[in-house]
Amino acid sequence: MTDHFSDIDVGETIYGSVILSFKCQGSITKGDLVKMSTHTSGSIGTVTVVATTGDVPIGQALKSGSAGDYIPVLVKGVAKLKASGSITLGAMVKTAAPGGQYVVSTASWAAGFVGKALQSLSDGDTGLFWLDC
Repeated sequence: MTDHFSDIDVGETIYGSVILSFKCQGSITKGDLVKMSTHTSGSIGTVTVVATTGDVPIGQALKSGSAGDYIPVLVKGVAKLKASGSITLGAMVKTAAPGGQYVVSTASWAAGFVGKALQSLSDGDTGLFWLDC
């Protein structure tokens, strides 16, 4: 595994244009891709970790949290994630199993779309992506 941009860790951003606060449904680790979970009338919807390829993300957790905690979520901006398989510079990516912080290349927009690769990566590498959930 190679880290292709060591200036930041997974779960940090060098450019975040949209960051929103969401309530955790369960345990979330900084850097995880998260999806909407439940909504109670009168409150903001909760988020949980994406689990499989095709889960529809809302963004990347910028802080770890437990059930009931509010955490900042990067909805649009530059994020650092892990590659599942080879990913080519400029390729569109979507959520990938085993979930959490992984993305996989996709030929076109598909369920689970996350954004585009800003670096070419091999399986297990970490690098930068334009997140546009």
